[in-house]
Amino acid sequence: MEKAEFKISGMTCAACSSRIERVLNRTEGIDQANVNLVTEKASIAYDQNQVDMDQVFDKVKQLGYEPIALETADEAKARKNKELNRQKMKFIIAMILSLPLLYTMVGHFSFLNFLPLPHVMTEPWFQFVLATPVQFILGWQFYKGAYGALRNKSANMDVLVALGTSAAYFYSIYMWVIHAGETHIPLYFETSAVLITLILLGKYFEAKAKGHASDAINKLLSLQVKEARVERDGEAVSLPVDQVQQGDILLIKSGEYVPLDGEIIEGDTSLDESMLTGESIPVDKTIGDEVIGATLNHGNFIKVKVTHTGDDLVLNQIIKIVEEAQGEKPNIQRLADKISGIFVPTVLGIALVVFIIWFSFITPLDFQASLEVFIAVIVIACPCALGLATPTSIMAGSGRSAELGVLFKSSEALEQTQKVETIVFDKTGTLTEGKPSVYKVIDNTENQQFGTLVKSLEIQSEHPLSQAITDYYQDVPNLIVDQYQTHPGNGISGYINNQFIKIGSQSFIQPDLKQFDSALEDEIKSLQSQGATVVLASIDHQFAGLIALRDEPKTSAKALIERLRPNYDIVMLSGDSQGTAEAIAKELGIHRVIAGVKPDHKAEEITKLQDEGKNVMMIGDGINDAPALAKSNIGLAMGTGSDIAIEAGDIMIVGGDIEKVAAALDMSQRTMKNIKQNLFFAFCYNTIGIPIAAFGLLAPWVAGAAMAFSSVSVVLNALRLQKVNPQKKI
Repeated sequence: MEKAEFKISGMTCAACSSRIERVLNRTEGIDQANVNLVTEKASIAYDQNQVDMDQVFDKVKQLGYEPIALETADEAKARKNKELNRQKMKFIIAMILSLPLLYTMVGHFSFLNFLPLPHVMTEPWFQFVLATPVQFILGWQFYKGAYGALRNKSANMDVLVALGTSAAYFYSIYMWVIHAGETHIPLYFETSAVLITLILLGKYFEAKAKGHASDAINKLLSLQVKEARVERDGEAVSLPVDQVQQGDILLIKSGEYVPLDGEIIEGDTSLDESMLTGESIPVDKTIGDEVIGATLNHGNFIKVKVTHTGDDLVLNQIIKIVEEAQGEKPNIQRLADKISGIFVPTVLGIALVVFIIWFSFITPLDFQASLEVFIAVIVIACPCALGLATPTSIMAGSGRSAELGVLFKSSEALEQTQKVETIVFDKTGTLTEGKPSVYKVIDNTENQQFGTLVKSLEIQSEHPLSQAITDYYQDVPNLIVDQYQTHPGNGISGYINNQFIKIGSQSFIQPDLKQFDSALEDEIKSLQSQGATVVLASIDHQFAGLIALRDEPKTSAKALIERLRPNYDIVMLSGDSQGTAEAIAKELGIHRVIAGVKPDHKAEEITKLQDEGKNVMMIGDGINDAPALAKSNIGLAMGTGSDIAIEAGDIMIVGGDIEKVAAALDMSQRTMKNIKQNLFFAFCYNTIGIPIAAFGLLAPWVAGAAMAFSSVSVVLNALRLQKVNPQKKI
């Protein structure tokens, strides 16, 4: 079996991807096919002795879609931009042509008779000229999609749109023909044109949302270092990373990115691993420690022996996890698509039976009377409201959500969020501020110069902990430091006013102290149990004080957890130590903590929760969260986090306000409730109207008016979402 991937252009709904997948899986020689609507990608396993890719592409083309060989990131972006611009232009042209028709319809309302209505706008030929391009040029994609669906014995939204708009359009032509020369002919050209225009607008927004599906992968790929300096025969040689082999020695200066995974064999330094781990504090590294490719060297020059290359790199494994998670077929079936598969052929059957009954028995051989009843049934049963029920609610709900600072990237995300049962929070940068700050200070100096001495020494360092201490003492003057020295992985030292000052870890300071009592030892342990990093200071080998620093919880995080806890299972997922994570969780009221999780294992933890039968939402902000965001049922990324996390998530919170998570959950619930109301309204019109029309009690123009009213009521109901304020409690 060979494996292949390719893009498919032209899919509009879940029924499209399902239909392509079903046909490919029935094709001889194809063992398995998976088609993903969001990424517009197909993956197949096939026997090249039985079928080749040209035949596979022909199958896809026969279904009415366009297969495209895998592109580069730039090619894909250019193609998507072109498609997006094409959809936008189609909507603009349709809107220009439809507005005069809409104005004409409104002008006929008696309470608006003061509006000027030129005679030419009421002429059938004028309305025909405007509506025809909308129906058959701009709306051709719906006919094409409907033909492909019907050809494969299924029905999708394209069938609904083509049927509904065609009924209104061709009935208008019929009335124009049989009432030629008369005035006040009931025409419904505006119904078909305006409906197509609204649906084209929805298609534009959908194409725009789907255009970001692959951005997460592209940004992950951009992290990969292209070149590495390698030691060869005692000299430094620059090589492309794909030419570097396992066992080679990398030479990495301060300020450079680590090209590949490896082990330090010379030097001590601090590495900023926040792009992969999400942790804000650089990690001290020394000989024998592992380093991860794409992390930033903040400290000294180091030599690294390469241990992993190619697909084995941590970054590449993360990329693979995201790709696989995004490529999985979502278990979502559009309610309207399911119903339309039964509803459309049923309506056609009813209309045909009604026509035969009228033509044979009620008005024998009276074709015109029978045809009017037939058209009345088709028009009143026309699922225009059904076609608008879902997209209008989603557009209104997502639009209101955007005003509230919650960006749903797709209608699937808006639909799935209301099913969430378990919410998993990343700790750093999501529940906490994402950077260290001073938590507690103990000053043991007699002359109260602790702050001045500490700041004077710390201001020499670029370490994030030093920056946090300097910020805390920003109003304190600093003194001149002599013989300043950095001790990688331990701390810093120097002379101030002939006093020897040391600041650093307990293991760095304590051996040189003349006294260190047990009470202080207990205080340090207590602070560490609260998730704090403790920095000690000494003056001339005497204990001078300590500073505890911590990544503080966001002020709104505790209130959010209290708000969500009655209805959701809350979990904290962190790469931090168990003690640090549990200390923060206890403060916030979170009872379930999964700590010490490596970046490439976070997605596995999400899978374990899903295996418990839970519908999981993951909330994070770091690159290390991207696989988990993609793997979860719903991924929510904080807007203050990494671009890759934002792109991998299904929902983005603008800024860092964690309380907006509640708004996202609430808006999803309201929107799905609104969609169900719309579907109920749509079917009420059909259920009541079809029998009335079948008995000949409903003129086609009345049926058309009822059809239009059903669509208007659905839209008005959806627009209520634009005025919604999220509930105080979910």
